Amino acid sequence: MHKNHLRVIIKMTFAIALILPVNSSFAQSKLKKMPGYEQYQKVAPHIRSSVEYGSLFVTWSEDGNSFTYNQDGKQYKYDVKKKKATEIGDAKPSPRRRFGNRPARGRQYASAESPNKQFKAFTKDRNMYISNPDGSNVMPITTEGNDDNQIKFGIATWVYGEELGQNTAMWWSPDSKKVAFYRFDEKEAKKYYVIYNQTKIQDSVEIEAYPKVGAKNLPVDLMVYDLDTKKTTTFDLRDGKPYEDGPIGTYIYNIDWSPDGTELLYHSTNRKQDIMEYKAANPVTGKSRVVVREEWPASFTRNSPEMRFLEDGKRFIWASERSGFNNYYLYNIDGTLINPITSHDFEVSRIIDIDEDKGYLYYYARSGDNHMKIQLHRVKLDGSQNTRLTDPSYNHSVTMSPNGKYFVDVAQTHNTPPFTNLVNSKGKVIDKLAKSDMTKFNELGLKKVEAFTFTSADGETELHGMLHFPSNFDPNKKYPSILAIYGGPSTNGFRENFTLPNAMTEYGFLVVNLDGRNVGGRGKKMLDKLYGNLGIVEMDDFAEGIKSLHNRPYFNKDKVGVVGTSYGGTTAATSLLRFPEVYHAAVANSAVTDWRNYDNVYTERYMNLLENNLEGYEASSLMNYAENLEGELMIFYGTNDNNVHPANSLQLIQALQKAGKSFEVQVGPDQGHTRMNIERMMEFFIEHLVIRDSWTSDIKQSEADKFKN
Repeated sequence: MHKNHLRVIIKMTFAIALILPVNSSFAQSKLKKMPGYEQYQKVAPHIRSSVEYGSLFVTWSEDGNSFTYNQDGKQYKYDVKKKKATEIGDAKPSPRRRFGNRPARGRQYASAESPNKQFKAFTKDRNMYISNPDGSNVMPITTEGNDDNQIKFGIATWVYGEELGQNTAMWWSPDSKKVAFYRFDEKEAKKYYVIYNQTKIQDSVEIEAYPKVGAKNLPVDLMVYDLDTKKTTTFDLRDGKPYEDGPIGTYIYNIDWSPDGTELLYHSTNRKQDIMEYKAANPVTGKSRVVVREEWPASFTRNSPEMRFLEDGKRFIWASERSGFNNYYLYNIDGTLINPITSHDFEVSRIIDIDEDKGYLYYYARSGDNHMKIQLHRVKLDGSQNTRLTDPSYNHSVTMSPNGKYFVDVAQTHNTPPFTNLVNSKGKVIDKLAKSDMTKFNELGLKKVEAFTFTSADGETELHGMLHFPSNFDPNKKYPSILAIYGGPSTNGFRENFTLPNAMTEYGFLVVNLDGRNVGGRGKKMLDKLYGNLGIVEMDDFAEGIKSLHNRPYFNKDKVGVVGTSYGGTTAATSLLRFPEVYHAAVANSAVTDWRNYDNVYTERYMNLLENNLEGYEASSLMNYAENLEGELMIFYGTNDNNVHPANSLQLIQALQKAGKSFEVQVGPDQGHTRMNIERMMEFFIEHLVIRDSWTSDIKQSEADKFKN
C-alpha cells in the first residue's frame, strides 16, 4: 500500500484529492438542489488561487555566487554579494518530470539500455535477450522460461513492484559489460483473476501471481550475464542453500551495482521483515557477503533505508532506526561501521548535500517545535559539530549553493504561508527574498486551518489534528463534520505546509484531519504500538481525536462523517462500524475489509505472520463488525482493482446483507484502485448529515421536495 517516501506521497493524494473539483457540469443531479451548493459554487473555485505564494524555486550558478528564479511571469538573477535581483527576461517554464512509458502500477520496464548506449537488454515471452539499441542482432540470454513451467526472467511480480519499489528487473553494470536480472518461479504461487472490460461485449481477464497473507511466495533468484565471456552466473543469495520462504532471502530487492561495478548490491529480508541485510555479491563467483544487518524484533525493519555513497565509492552514509529513531551512520563497503554521524532522539529525514572537502553532511531532521517542522542540520562526517541552521518555529525546504556558503530557505507552517530567505552557512538570514500575498484569501473571507492536539486512546501520547472551517463560519451555529483521512502506518494527516481550507467546507461542513499512533516521523517505538493491531490502535486514536472536539459549541457531535480511499477506505468503514457513537456516515473507497485479502509483503510487515497473529487478523476483519452498523455507509469499489481486489468490498456487502443492514453501494465499472465521484459523495453526506434531523427520522419533507427526481 505504501512503501518508500514517493509511494507514501502517492498514497496520500487519495486524501489530499478531497479538495473538490468545482466544475458544476460534474455535479450529480440532486446536488445542485441541496443546501450549501450555491455557497460552494460561489467560493470554492477561488480557493486554490487565493494566495500568491512567496516560495521561490531557485537554480544556483556553478560558482554559488548567484541564482535564478521565476516570479510574476519574469525571470530574475540574484547576485549574492550585491544582495540584488535583476530582471533578465520572461519566466522560463519549470522543467517537468517526464516519465515516458513508465510501467503501470506494480509493473516493471520491459527493457534497459546499457550505460554506453550500445546494447539493450529486454524481456520477452518470459526470457531475457540482448540486442542493439534498435532491436537488431537479437541474442537470447535465457531459454528456460515458458508458460508451462511458469519461470520468467527479467521481470518481477506485481507485489515486488507495488510493495518493494521494483520498477525494473534488469540492471547494467557501469561498464556495460554485465547485466543482472531477476528469475522468478510462479508455478506454486496462487493466482488472482481480475476481470477487465466488463462494460464491453466481450470481457477479458488478467491472471496475476498475487501472494496474499499466508500464501507461498514466489522463489526468486538473481542472475548475471557477462557479455565478454557469454556466461550466465546465478548469484548465491542464501549461503549455498536453496530458496526457502521464511528466512533471510525470502525477498530480494533494491538491486544496484557498486560505484566501481565490481559487486552487485541488494537488500534481503526474511518473510516477517524484522531482519534486513544489505549485501554485496561477486558477479564472477556469485558469492554474497553481508555489508549491513538490521534487526528490530519488536516489529519490522525499514525495507529501504536511505543511503548515499561518498566520492571514493567505498564509504557510504546509511540511515538506521536501530536506536529507536532514524539516524545516520558512516560505513565502509567492507561492512565496517566507521562511526555514527547522528544520535538524535528525533528522526533524521533526508540527506540534502555532502561537502566532502570540508567534511560536512547537510540533512533534514524533525527537530522543530513539532515533528512536522523539518529543520536543516549540518554535521561533520565524524559526528561532531552538529548544528541546526534553521528556525524551529517553521517547516523548512532549502536549496544549497554549490560552494556550501548559502542556502535559499522556504519556510512555512500550516497557518503561515511560505516566505523565502537567503541564509548563510551559519544560519544567519542575509536577505528576505519573497513573502506570500494573502489579499485575495482575506477578501474571500477564508479561514486559516487550525491545528489542535489530543491524547491517544491509551492516555499516553499527544497527537495532532487539523480543523478546516467554511468561509462563512459562524461560531454560534452547529456544524456537521467530515473526517478526511488516509490513516495508514507511517503517514501524516497533520502537516506544517501551509494548508488551504478544504473546499468541502463550503457545503457547510467542518473538515478534520487526524494522526493516531500510526503517525510517521515520531520514532520506531511509536509504530511498534500499531504492530499486529491494524484497525484497532489507530482507529481508537482517530475516535479520540473526534471526541476531543465535542466540547466545541459549534461542533455537532451527532453529525460526523468519515471518508477515505485505499487504507483510508478501511479507516472510514472501520470507524463507522467500531464506533457508531462517534461516526454517523462513512464513504469507504477501495477499502481492505480483511487483511487476509491483501498482499503478504505489505500486510505481514505490519500485522506479523498469520500463524503468529490470527487473533489480530480476526479483530481487524470488518465482516466481524457488520452487526454493528447503525449509521449510513456508502461502499465504492472499481471492478478493475488489481491492488485492493473487489472481493474486499463484496465480502463486506455480503456480511451486511446477512446482518440485514441497509447501506449503499457505488461501483466503478472498468475502474481500478480509485475513489467514487466526489459530487455523489457530497450528496450522500449532505443528505445524511445536513438534511436528516437524526438517524431514525425521515427526511424533512420541505427539503426532500427540493431534490426529487
